Amino acid sequence: MMCFTSRALDWLCLILQERFGHKFILSYQNKALKLSLAGQTQNYILFPRLIASFFQSRSDIPCCLWDAKREGWHNVLGLPIPAPGVSGLQNPLIRDHSGNIEIYYDILGLVYWMLNRVEEIGRTHLDSHGRFPAINCHAYKNNYLERPIIDEWLYILSQVIKRIWPQLELKKQQFSIKVSHDVDRPSRYGFASLKKLPRLIAGDMIKRNDFMSIIKSPIIYLSGKNKLHPMDIFNTFDWIMDVSEKHNLKSAFYFICGHTDPVYDADYKPEDTAIRKLLRQIHARGHEIGLHPSYNTYLQPQLIAQEFNRLRNLCDEEGIQQAEWGGRMHYLRWQQPITLQAWNDAKLSYDSTLGYADRAGFRCGTCYEYPAFNPITKRILDIRIRPLIVMECSVISIANMGLKIGTESTDKILQLKENCRSVGGCFTLLWHNSEFESVSKKAMYQRILKD
Repeated sequence: MMCFTSRALDWLCLILQERFGHKFILSYQNKALKLSLAGQTQNYILFPRLIASFFQSRSDIPCCLWDAKREGWHNVLGLPIPAPGVSGLQNPLIRDHSGNIEIYYDILGLVYWMLNRVEEIGRTHLDSHGRFPAINCHAYKNNYLERPIIDEWLYILSQVIKRIWPQLELKKQQFSIKVSHDVDRPSRYGFASLKKLPRLIAGDMIKRNDFMSIIKSPIIYLSGKNKLHPMDIFNTFDWIMDVSEKHNLKSAFYFICGHTDPVYDADYKPEDTAIRKLLRQIHARGHEIGLHPSYNTYLQPQLIAQEFNRLRNLCDEEGIQQAEWGGRMHYLRWQQPITLQAWNDAKLSYDSTLGYADRAGFRCGTCYEYPAFNPITKRILDIRIRPLIVMECSVISIANMGLKIGTESTDKILQLKENCRSVGGCFTLLWHNSEFESVSKKAMYQRILKD
């Protein structure tokens, strides 16, 4: 049986303190994990059944369900809770023992495994962009990807804590929404090369029946690097900020600040006059600017740092100051924990990459932001993880879930939003500025943000 290092136990205590608002102590008692409340020596919660699989990079571990209601506990989603790592559970799962309580499922091991994406470390079954896909993960294979199971299990733990320490007032959690926008293409034509421009026009005429593009495109192209044209279908920034402000939200716009791939990276440069104006406009309206590292940076920490420095220097030139700086990897490219450590070493405040490209849902099993931990170096990091729940193209693209624009896709996203609301977490939504070219997409986006 593998054991947590002292730093890993400290990290778990930090997770519990953020969630419940109190300091706890974790230690080993024989072969069990003991949870105590700081400042109290008598009562404790014991986890006698620890699971070695939670230290392993595997997706083939067993999984069963636990009916909390049958044993007198409340589950916020009202459904039996998935229990990865075991094929069966003891009955009852939670037992009183002379003022102490034993839980015969390794809740904290599951927290470690899911939040640190231990399952993904060193995996080789990747997609064409080098990403670990949802269809290969344990959550998808066992039908719980669309559930925040870490939050469900921690809610059970909160009830146990209240039973053993009834005088304790636990932190009240409040549902929130965070919207972000990867600026891959700020303009449909403005930054295109003369060679590429005819292909774009032809594509618009054939795919969208947009025959006006042959007139609009030269006008937009000539504005180009100096100003984003109001006729440009990708210039949705004011509209996005209007919608966010209507719902008392702050949009985060993540900009590409490098060019490491001729196909997948952006045509613009952050120093272009039009982008400088856009940055000032976003900042003036009280919204957020962040980093979207270029395509081939996810395995090159020095490039992530260089591109972040480029963004910060540019913002300094424009008089833009922010309390925190975060962002997301381009194409959601991520290798755990190399990319995570790179973000930390570049001194960014948070990362919001960890959602799957091919399926929406809870890649980390939670909709709460949390402090990062490197499961290889066994160190608590300074950066925070802000899990991504939904990227619009994960749901509507034929290559992914294929639900297209309409009632089915809207209902799917709204259900994920409600699951976040049920556990008092944060619903994080990524919608690219270049994916509002139709009235139906705009209507869908506004419907999702509506309470």
